[in-house]
Amino acid sequence: MNLKDYQGIWVIAEQMAGCLNSVSFELLGKAQELKKQLQTPEPVTAVLVGKDVEELAPELGAYGAEEIIVVDHPGLELYQNQTYAEVLADLIKEKKPSILLMGATGIGQDLAPILGVKVNTGVAAHCVDLRINQDNNLVAVVPAFGGKVLGDILCPKHRPQMATLKPGVLGKPVRNNQALYTITKYDPAESLKKDAGRVKALGIYRQEVKGVPLEEAEIVVAGGWGMGSKENWQLLEELASLLGGAVGCTRPPVDEKWVEGEHQMIGTSGKTVRPKVYIGAAISGATHHVCGMKDSGLIISINKDPKAPIFEVSDIRIVGDAKTILSKLIEEIKKIRGNVN
Repeated sequence: MNLKDYQGIWVIAEQMAGCLNSVSFELLGKAQELKKQLQTPEPVTAVLVGKDVEELAPELGAYGAEEIIVVDHPGLELYQNQTYAEVLADLIKEKKPSILLMGATGIGQDLAPILGVKVNTGVAAHCVDLRINQDNNLVAVVPAFGGKVLGDILCPKHRPQMATLKPGVLGKPVRNNQALYTITKYDPAESLKKDAGRVKALGIYRQEVKGVPLEEAEIVVAGGWGMGSKENWQLLEELASLLGGAVGCTRPPVDEKWVEGEHQMIGTSGKTVRPKVYIGAAISGATHHVCGMKDSGLIISINKDPKAPIFEVSDIRIVGDAKTILSKLIEEIKKIRGNVN
């Protein structure tokens, strides 16, 4: 493999039913940052796969794509991992990008490893940051040991250098409606013949989420191990409901089954949130949690330990028992709203 043959930074733009996932815009913003760090700047390209998707190209151009490769075919209307991987692998082998970025979404986590095998390269998964080192190689920053430390992953001898990034970590870049871009069309017909008939997607079914999705909430009420029990946890649920927000957590409440699944986890091993108001109750403030909420607008923390690390990033610090304070807060909110006498 001659590494000099590989040029360009690619972003696999994720779309479903004609709607682009916002992580695609985050990736384009990061791709532009990486371009500036390279010894010789390379073009930023978005790859758009699906049926009747060309109309989405201007949106990608506005967020930093200098070229959009449109792979449009009826057989690509619904996501199918082997089919998409076959098409993208052939495209990669032909065009030879140096860096390829994907979102660490359900689709990205499914597709990236299959694609990596097909093009004989490694994949750095669930990255929280990316940079270019002095050797002009991509450095992928990933959480390790349950998010307690961050490690660097490099792929110096294989191309493309692949990485998936967690949604919400980077933030969306500024939109530029006057940005210039080109559109290139790629015919996937030959690639689709290789995968003909093996798997057929029947439809897309969305899982219903109660309340406001964590990443979209303007108010997040989060709790940690110090809440003590599932019964006490209901205080967080009630407060979030009163405020029209969402409930987040650290890992211990998941392990204790106070919450269902990991979809409410915040931090390097969970989700990144940027609400207008973040209320953290009984959370000590370990680095792997703080990484996921430090960019919130107003941070309010409740902890009985006056030296809790969470206070270092907090705008309002309340020292005391979380259960007692939450109960009083809920009571006062209800009084203000006239729900109790």
